Amino acid sequence: MVPSENTVIAFDLYGTLLSTESVAKELAKHFGGERAATVAATWRKYQLEYTWRLNSMNEYIPFSTITERSLHHALSENNLSLPSEDALSSLMSAYDSLSTFPDVPPELELIAQNPSITPVVFSNGTQKMVTNSVYHSPDLSPLSKIFKDVITVEEVEKFKPHPDVYFHLANKVGKSGEQMGEMWLVSGNPFDIVGANAVGMRTCWVDRGGGGWVDGLVEGEKGRPDMVMRGLGEVVKGDTDGADVRKPWKKSFD
Repeated sequence: MVPSENTVIAFDLYGTLLSTESVAKELAKHFGGERAATVAATWRKYQLEYTWRLNSMNEYIPFSTITERSLHHALSENNLSLPSEDALSSLMSAYDSLSTFPDVPPELELIAQNPSITPVVFSNGTQKMVTNSVYHSPDLSPLSKIFKDVITVEEVEKFKPHPDVYFHLANKVGKSGEQMGEMWLVSGNPFDIVGANAVGMRTCWVDRGGGGWVDGLVEGEKGRPDMVMRGLGEVVKGDTDGADVRKPWKKSFD
């Protein structure tokens, strides 16, 4: 259980702490750099699309299986194939050792110095996939002690942005449904931000591309993040009063 006076900050894993584009290095061994980048982007697109479709169908397939099936989809769409089962295994293993974004290590180390913040990993991945990434990947494993828990959607058999996954997060950190506003989600994925907003969480969108918030699904403040950052340590914009938005983070950023 997390003490009620602590601020819980839930970090999304894929696309926020870890760069899914970094798997292109492994793909490049088979297809060259340009094709590898295209396949990596397509792979990620279908990986996410499959989760949303499953939510709509009220069905569940483990994220590890989705990841493999979406890879086959991406390869087929690009008229490519892998030479062997060993090559497939190597690519799937590469997902356990994705690179962190450059801004991740210094900011996590800073957050670790603040005892009033409880950082957790919160991911669509299976428990095995996520724990492998957090505790064994070359980039992220040196930072693993920073996280107080690794929380996945596997128990509820739904994917982000289904409301159940955010309430599951709350339950795992000792918060009730009435305390959703005491938790922050940090994510580079707009669909995740909108989903967390819908259940009353505070949200911080990591806009590394610098394109600004353009998601138009939900109108008004509920459809926008509380904070926008170019990287984990750089506050770009808060949609409410700056002091109020930053209060839970103040000791880390100031």
